[in-house]
Amino acid sequence: MTSSVPVDVIGAGLAGSEAAWQLASRGIPVRLTEMRPADSTPAHHTASFAELVCSNSLKSIDPNSAAGMLKHEMDALGSLILAAARHCSVPAGGALAVDRTAFSSLVTDVVSSHPLITVINARADVVPSGPAIIATGPLTADALADRLVSVTGEQGLSFYDAAAPIIDAASLNRAVVFAASRYDKGSGADYLNCPMDRATYERFIEALVAAQRVNAREFENRELFQACQPVEEIARRGADALRFGPMKPVGLTDPQTGGRPWAVVQLRSENRDATAYNLVGFQTNLTFAEQRRVFSMIPGLENADFLRYGVMHRNTFIDCPRLVTPTLALRAMPEIRVAGQLLGTEGYMEAAATGLLAALHTYAAGSGEDLEPLPTHTALGSLIAYATDPTTSPYQPMHVNMGLLPSLETPVRGKRERYAAYAARASDAMEAWLQSNPRLTQDITRLRSSTLEAISQGECHHARQ
Repeated sequence: MTSSVPVDVIGAGLAGSEAAWQLASRGIPVRLTEMRPADSTPAHHTASFAELVCSNSLKSIDPNSAAGMLKHEMDALGSLILAAARHCSVPAGGALAVDRTAFSSLVTDVVSSHPLITVINARADVVPSGPAIIATGPLTADALADRLVSVTGEQGLSFYDAAAPIIDAASLNRAVVFAASRYDKGSGADYLNCPMDRATYERFIEALVAAQRVNAREFENRELFQACQPVEEIARRGADALRFGPMKPVGLTDPQTGGRPWAVVQLRSENRDATAYNLVGFQTNLTFAEQRRVFSMIPGLENADFLRYGVMHRNTFIDCPRLVTPTLALRAMPEIRVAGQLLGTEGYMEAAATGLLAALHTYAAGSGEDLEPLPTHTALGSLIAYATDPTTSPYQPMHVNMGLLPSLETPVRGKRERYAAYAARASDAMEAWLQSNPRLTQDITRLRSSTLEAISQGECHHARQ
């Protein structure tokens, strides 16, 4: 049944396009506001919806990987973006990659052709007062960002992303790392420590300084690097700069030697279950390949699995743990939901998935229903739980990864077997959640065929052009 109350969706990226489609397909009129082509960003090149501004890869399709689990869950929820990506896929081994032009053109055709979606090509400078989903991405226009600051507070919005790498706890060499806090402060074991002798430290610094870096865009150099220094830049100041900075060994005793190390890399737990650890003070602009090579030189990290690599780039995102509920609503304005990278969730599929979820919660709220958050045992549910947990501090953007999932009830030793167990548990949790929401399941079954039909018609329309 069609609702007379329209929902404003701000931003026609992956999250906004998915959200608009999900709402309109359920009979909700949508005003989709997109500022391009009149106003663009330094990262965009077209006026198309769902433009992929970086890689054309949507990551792994392995069902036992975190990225593969997310795709399985999006499939179960009836995602338009995932269906369109498969329709426009190109060979990419074990990953889902797309013809980026065909993909964004197809999404644009499908979304803009829906009779209940009105596309408004204008810049949104205010936060809507009624039901709305804000999905303006990491390069939100200044005027709207200022309005968000007025709603969330001065500390509620970040304008750059300076994040250290995160390591899977199961891949640490526990024979080398030791638990301790400097001078036994706190619980006495709040950190894991990777000790270095002098020779190891000097080899590490030499490799770090010589490693290949990501070339930042001009606007990022202007806005980001004045505010935060990468670990490799600190190392360039002098051989001992890190040893008297993030890697200072004072207040620590290595139980292997009984003495103080020459230098120490500290690891801090990223979640309550201590399944993931970040490298304290290791914000970096090295390429991902160089991060793996150089940081694996750190004692205890020789075989580390990187759940997230360090990043440094322009990225507007809100302080989600303190400002957003598990149903993606702003605590200060419950009728407003946030989706995509503005939430602080990284990744193409993560953006689309949060747009889908925001739409489902918006639809449920408008229908007077109570839709429970996704289970934390699912990939998407664990990401949302991390992003909206008030104890998550400091908050930095994150994508789905195994380190966010609650520990298995029965530990599994092998990595392959452990990931398969996580995937099986996530699938069961998603199925149980859907069964507990029979109307949602009926909607998804009904809409899946219409989504595929719309994609087919959109492809035909694009071919005729």
